[in-house]
Amino acid sequence: MSEAAAMPDDSPLAVICGAGSLPFAVADAVARRGRAVVLFAIRGWADPERVAAYRHHWAAFGQFGWFCRVARREGCRDVVFIGSMVRPAIWRIRPDIKTLRLLPTVFKIFRGGDDHLLKGVAKIFEEHGFRLVGAHQIAPEILMPEGALGREQPRARDHADIAKGMAFLDAISPFDVGQAVVVADDHVLAAEAAEGTDHMLARVTELRRSGRIAAAAGRGVLVKAAKRNQDRRFDLPSIGPRTVEGAARAGLAGIAVVAGSTVVAEADRIASLADRERLFVYGLEHDPEKWKPVFGKDHAPPTPDKTAGR
Repeated sequence: MSEAAAMPDDSPLAVICGAGSLPFAVADAVARRGRAVVLFAIRGWADPERVAAYRHHWAAFGQFGWFCRVARREGCRDVVFIGSMVRPAIWRIRPDIKTLRLLPTVFKIFRGGDDHLLKGVAKIFEEHGFRLVGAHQIAPEILMPEGALGREQPRARDHADIAKGMAFLDAISPFDVGQAVVVADDHVLAAEAAEGTDHMLARVTELRRSGRIAAAAGRGVLVKAAKRNQDRRFDLPSIGPRTVEGAARAGLAGIAVVAGSTVVAEADRIASLADRERLFVYGLEHDPEKWKPVFGKDHAPPTPDKTAGR
């Protein structure tokens, strides 16, 4: 048995963190439970000012051997990946000796989408005695609840757009592309790919500005959902204050995500921003079958609550 595998479950948690506020929300939630946390902050992505408030080490892509040594020295067994970042081009990785030995495997896992890449990374970590856990497993309070954050509720037309968005994401799921789409008046305006949600929303903002979107401001929904058969330990859909600000700039009516399967950063601030911008942030019932029959004559969006109008 490896040194890491011998560690008890209450050993310090290693948080490999990218950009945004989610890594700190997870670290704080874990710390409130009395468990020690060690941040492994990715250079160029994690916020240096916020990282400084925690026990931390700075890391770069390709330093797997260094990570193993430092994490074991810190007593870490469990590892969480959290925070946004763009996958690097493989030729930009500066591998240490252990990573060099793993290069044939690394080349294989880089050929494919993000879910394929992350599952490959997980296998490497687990083969070296670490246990990959999902942020939702160790900090369930960061998950989106059912219903609205804030005062605003989706209208009937918004529910129709949500249903189409959910069906669209389910349909593209096998291609391991993205987890977000913008739908307005039954029209898919943008789908997330490598650029991420924030940049997709910026694209919708520009499309509105240039007159390429016919739907009036205040119409349209950002829909986010995990891919089919996605490993929930990694890359669960997430929203934060920046998502609300981006949706507002894009002129959308609101944001819809799956309750219990979406990570939420700074929920109180999200609710406050949503109320200020008069858009909804809504947690959908976790029932995929409810959202599938969208295209053709079988389309029947869920009946909204009678109190849902603005």
